[in-house]
Amino acid sequence: MPPVRRHAYDADFKLKAISHANEHGNRAAAREYNINESMVRKWRKQEDDLRQAKKTTQSFRGNNARWPHLEDKIEQWVIEQRAAGRSVSTVLIRMKATTLAQSLDINDFRGGPSWCFRFMKRRNLSIRTRTTVSQQLPKDYEEKRANFRAYCQSKITENKIRPEHITNMDEVPLTFDIPVNRTVEKTGTRMVSILTTGNEKSSFTVVLGCQANGQKLPPMVIFKRKTLPKEKFPAGVIIKANPKGWMDEDKMSEWLSEIYVKRPGGFFHKHPSLLICDSMRAHLTDAIKKQVKQTNSSLAIIPGGLTKELQPLDIGVNRAFKVKLRAAWEQWMTEGEHTFTKTGRQRRASYATICQWIVDAWAKVSVSTVVRAFRKAGIISELPGEGEGNDTDLDNDETDVGTSPHAVLAQLFNSDTEDEEFEGFMDEE
Repeated sequence: MPPVRRHAYDADFKLKAISHANEHGNRAAAREYNINESMVRKWRKQEDDLRQAKKTTQSFRGNNARWPHLEDKIEQWVIEQRAAGRSVSTVLIRMKATTLAQSLDINDFRGGPSWCFRFMKRRNLSIRTRTTVSQQLPKDYEEKRANFRAYCQSKITENKIRPEHITNMDEVPLTFDIPVNRTVEKTGTRMVSILTTGNEKSSFTVVLGCQANGQKLPPMVIFKRKTLPKEKFPAGVIIKANPKGWMDEDKMSEWLSEIYVKRPGGFFHKHPSLLICDSMRAHLTDAIKKQVKQTNSSLAIIPGGLTKELQPLDIGVNRAFKVKLRAAWEQWMTEGEHTFTKTGRQRRASYATICQWIVDAWAKVSVSTVVRAFRKAGIISELPGEGEGNDTDLDNDETDVGTSPHAVLAQLFNSDTEDEEFEGFMDEE
């Protein structure tokens, strides 16, 4: 006996059968459409969902929530946060869901990207965003890129510079408020606002440095002040101040003497080194060039407009750092203790709190992320002692989202802020 072939019916067909059943009864609808009466009864129970679904939808399999009570609470929390104007990212949703699951004694809840993707689909939530314009490469960028890489390789080969003595430094402009330009919101909402403390234009600078072997140098924070804040700052960060809150020749000199020289193996200048910087004016003065030379280092200046192609920090490290920093700010906005002015305006985080976020975020950037960025920039090809087997580990993403049919979409939910840049200063090139 040949197997019975099962038929799939779309939502439009089911609604027609339901309409006929409403007028003439279930049995009459079954005869009219040549289907079982039990199917008509089942479809009538799903009428509300069928009317909201696409006409071509054939099944609701796999769309039922495993923890509906938990998802009810998460949806209500999202609505409350959005009503208050706060930004809600998918990372924040996952963190909140994990905390709630523990309070509800749900032990097998992981709150991964795939769950967040399905939760938002079930609850009619989506990410709202705006488009941005990326940096335009110069017309002769291929020639300039090749020349810069050739220069670096010649210095590395000529002086036998090891990866732990190849350093890249860069200034990262930040603001006291770090809101995203997108948020989870009910689909179809016309007005989308995001709550901040009003300090999204109050800026400062973080100077990051890392080496080709994955070593990260302590960050330097330059606040826009004449004097240093009188607060107790965490260990592992250097605090500076100047009226512009930006890198100048004096601060560059201080970075060299207080951070670069004190890097592992750099104090006695025994080993030839390579320092890679962009073409900002503060990096190119005669005094700075002389100071770099005194450390037994060669200075490699990235051509203007090519930092996205040749600067390891810009290629893959800064973004990972900013994502982790923004997650800390988002958590503080929703769960931290806040004070308010007499006019009801929420005060921003303290200098010490922000520096603690910076230290924590920088520590969470993995060694593989740093090494991979140097490779993508074409500065190094392979670390000594590495083979093809180890190369795979370093090229993997930090977060594995699985290989499900929605893996590409779910990967977005590892952090929906990774593709956004912080607004602030522009590099002087």
